[in-house]
Amino acid sequence: MSRIRPNIIITGTPGVGKTSLCEVLVEATGFQHLSINHVAKERDCHDGWDEATRSWIVDEDKLLDAIENEAEQGGYLIDWHVCDVFPKRWIDLVVVLRSNSAILYDRLKARSYAESKLQENMDAEIMEVLLLEARDAFDSEMVIELWSNTSDDMESNASRIAIWLEQWKQQHANPASPKA
Repeated sequence: MSRIRPNIIITGTPGVGKTSLCEVLVEATGFQHLSINHVAKERDCHDGWDEATRSWIVDEDKLLDAIENEAEQGGYLIDWHVCDVFPKRWIDLVVVLRSNSAILYDRLKARSYAESKLQENMDAEIMEVLLLEARDAFDSEMVIELWSNTSDDMESNASRIAIWLEQWKQQHANPASPKA
């Protein structure tokens, strides 16, 4: 079955603005926001709560089973700090949000992250872990890196993604449909 709308992963280190960007894009595009943290909790796709990291231990197999029908339909913004678990056939664009270290540190500190979790996430951002994972898991033309330090960056990123969506629609228009 061919999708009439693409799926986009919005990924990056916690605190880079994934959810905020998804919320802007939902308003601008009508796409659905698939927050994997919420899905894991609401659809029981986890193996419990990790008190040390203050997060759900996601069962990736259960997660993929839980969202398969949605992903195959298309039109989803998949919001998570992991991207390499999703099958390539589900995904059309991977957006890796990045942030300046000082700005990210302040954002994570404001979330009251434990020092170990804060440092782990800072190290991941500095070492470009999520960007490298995205590039390893998906074709290079599918992966874009966008900076997310300011509200102007977020607006610019949303505009770029909206333009990409329009181009995707044009490229995937049904050639059998009557021309106006």
